This record gives sequence, C-alpha cells and structure tokens, in this order.
Amino acid sequence: MALIPVDEALARILEHAHPLTEAETLPLTQADGRVLAEDLAARLTQPPFDASAMDGYAVRAEDATEGAELAVIGVSAAGGAWRGVLGRGQAVRIFTGAPVPASADSIVIQEDTERLGDNRIRVTAKAVPGRHIRRKGQDFAEGEAVLKAGTVMDYARLMLAAAMDHATLSVRRRPLVAILATGDELVRPGEMRGPDQIVASSLYGTAAFAKAAGADVLDLGIARDAQDDIAAAIRRAVAARADILVTLGGASVGDHDLVQPVLTDLGMVLDFWRIAMRPGKPLMVGRLGAMQVLGLPGNPVSTLVCSLLFLEPLIRRRACLPPFKRTATALATTDLAANDHRQDYLRARLEVDAKGQLRVTPAPKQDSSQTKILANSDCLIIRPPNASSLPAGSPCPILLLRP
Repeated sequence: MALIPVDEALARILEHAHPLTEAETLPLTQADGRVLAEDLAARLTQPPFDASAMDGYAVRAEDATEGAELAVIGVSAAGGAWRGVLGRGQAVRIFTGAPVPASADSIVIQEDTERLGDNRIRVTAKAVPGRHIRRKGQDFAEGEAVLKAGTVMDYARLMLAAAMDHATLSVRRRPLVAILATGDELVRPGEMRGPDQIVASSLYGTAAFAKAAGADVLDLGIARDAQDDIAAAIRRAVAARADILVTLGGASVGDHDLVQPVLTDLGMVLDFWRIAMRPGKPLMVGRLGAMQVLGLPGNPVSTLVCSLLFLEPLIRRRACLPPFKRTATALATTDLAANDHRQDYLRARLEVDAKGQLRVTPAPKQDSSQTKILANSDCLIIRPPNASSLPAGSPCPILLLRP
C-alpha cells in the first residue's frame, strides 16, 4: 500500500467519525467541557422582580429633585422586600439586589444624599426615572431557550445554567477510547524490568491526550507478542463498546508485529496503512464493526505526534466538540534543510521577540524515541513534502503542542 499524504489520511479518518448522539444526565459540577444534548430553557425569570443595582434610596423621581428633603419610611433588603406604597416626599432605604417598591421609579445612590437625622435625607443630585433599576426579566424570561443544543459548557455557561435553576444537564456522552500497548519488551512504570525490557511510556501520554481531547479512556494494559493475548484485549474493547480502539506498536510488518493480522482475523476492515510523514509513518486505520481503529507507531514521540494529528481531531469530531486551534506561523531562527517526500514535524521551542513576533528554533536532535525533547518543546515545525530549504528569518508553519 502506497504512502498517503497527511491531509488525505485525516480526511479519511474523519469521514467515518460520526458524532455521538447518546446523552447522559450530569450534575452541574461534572458538566464542564461537556456538550448540551438539548436546548436548555430557563425555569424562572431573571431578575424575578425589579431590583436595585445600587445601595441607596428608592424614590419617585418627581420628588427627588436636587436639594429636596425626603422622609425615609422603610427598608428594602435583598431577601426582605418592603411591601408598602411610597407617598409624596417619601423614600425607602434600599440595598443592591433588593426588590424596588412598586411605587418607586428610580434609585438615588447613597453618595448623592445627605442624612439629616430623624429618618430624613437631602437629595444632592437629581433622580432620573429608571436609573439604577434592573428590570424584571432583563436577563432572561421563564421558558426562554437560553442555551442551545450543541453548546460546549464552560464556566460562564455553567453559571448561566445554574441561574436558570438547573441542577443537572443532559449532555452528549464522551467517546470511549480503549488503549492497548503491545510488546514483550514493555513493562509498566515501577514494575520489575528484565535486562531487555523498557518502560511503556506511550500508554500514559496517549491516555492523557485522549482525556484532554474530550474522551473517556479504557486502559487495556500491555499485551504480549502473542495473537491470543492481543485478541483477548481487543475483545475487551469490543465488549466495553469502545468507540475508538488505539493500539500502540505492533502494526508494522515485522515478525512480531501481530496487531494488524489479529485485527483482520477479528473482522477489521483496513482503510489504509502507512502515511507520508515523519515521525509516524506506520499508522494503521480501519474499522472493527462500529469501532474505529487507530494503530499508532510504538516510538513514544511518533505516538504523540500521531495522537495530535489524528486522534485528537477524531475524538473532537465524535464528541461534537470544535477542533482545537493549534496552527500558527513563526519565524525560523535557523536555516531549515530541504525536505524529502514525507511531511516532517520537527520538535521546536518558541519565543517572542522584542517586536512581538513568534520565533521558532528546532531541537538539534529529532530521534522519535527521545521523549525529553518533546516534553521540552512548545510546537512542531511543519515541513511539507519536497519543501525547498528555508533560510533563517523566513516564516514557517507550526503546530502548537499546548493550545
């Protein structure tokens, strides 16, 4: 199978990434970042009454001319309204959020009054009808569909939902991503290692990546290089009704690369395999029933670069979430060599110069097994296939590692 371009690979992956329609009900405290499954209508009118926006005095504007003296006949506080009727030359002491008496049409703020004693005040600035009054329903009305289905909930929208008197929300469920690492050479962190074994780090980076993208994660562990072990793990993903299966390693063409043949035996329809990119060429994409399959390369850097390029957009599409904005342009601080037929992603550091421009410096080493360089990088420099050499100071496209 020929190498296919990165853009074509992503388009083919997303072609089968149908947004999830199932919903679940969550308390507000667990709904941050989730997508509303249905329109959310207000259960009350807000404010539920004409309310004072300031501390001061509720008055009839026609009485509260500059220099007028008024008798203070009551107090209206938040949670404790004054229920009487204002007469000519009278005022009610009022506090922010308190109901405005029905007979008042303005608030004189306390800074525009003088206390005279004997429950009397002098107005030092003329009242204006309607000033400093929050009218009933000016925020929203009972029954109004304030938040629409498909809205991504954040701190402001959660606050609004609470104000609308909703304790729970109907939201789209998150896609379930099952992650399986493979290889006799792998052990988990902290486990006893043999002389020829290494720590399975990609499993943890990929899981964190999937969660940050908006998925729930099923950790299938590490399968040995044996068809029965790999098949048993994949069957667990199917039984759990995972939406996406991500395998790490074992999808190439070596004698111990058993993931693809096992998946094929289980009924996977292979879409494509191998992409014209570096790092990450041996990437496998297919479908096993309703479950999408993404076979990522085993080298840690290759795994995370492919997660950024393919797994994240796939999860976001399935979760009904908008894509992250990761692309930008920066000025190269060094010469960039001409590129071959594969699209390169170079780990790099960013800085902002005195003019406010982004400047990018590639790491001197780009080996796909070196995780420290990736962890210390801010972005990936994108070098298109067959790109000519680029002199220092030239603009180049980058992909932000942390949006």
